[in-house]
Amino acid sequence: MKKNLVAAGTSLVMMGASSAHAQGIQITPAGTTPTTLGAAQNFSGHVAVDIKAAGDSGRHGSVGMVDFAPGARTAWHTHPVGQLLVITEGTGWVQEEGQPRRGIGAGDVVWIGAGVRHWHGAAQANGMRHLAIAYVKDGRSADWKDLVSDEQYGAR
Repeated sequence: MKKNLVAAGTSLVMMGASSAHAQGIQITPAGTTPTTLGAAQNFSGHVAVDIKAAGDSGRHGSVGMVDFAPGARTAWHTHPVGQLLVITEGTGWVQEEGQPRRGIGAGDVVWIGAGVRHWHGAAQANGMRHLAIAYVKDGRSADWKDLVSDEQYGAR
């Protein structure tokens, strides 16, 4: 009988530990965060952003699913810790200042280092969707600069 009580007590302790860990998981159900349109000072063209966060994850980084209509793009910007892009649909471009633009497409993964001035967006004739992950340093994940001109966007 004493063995059974010890085993039962051990099971309850283990279940309690599992419950404590489960309480540390927070889920934001799909569709509960509204889609926002990209601000005109940070984007050219039609850009829709769905922020992906749960719990206090926004303190550590910014994650967004970003949809670019054909020809839409970000402004020039930098990230204090860098940015990871995972292209999920379509085709587009990414450009580091002083370098030629580079084509990107579904399945590509792009790392942009800390402090690198760049822009990214859809190709002229096709839309593009990417997951954008940027980490927070000193309370910010991006430093926005000037808009990418049509001439800069169209330059090869």
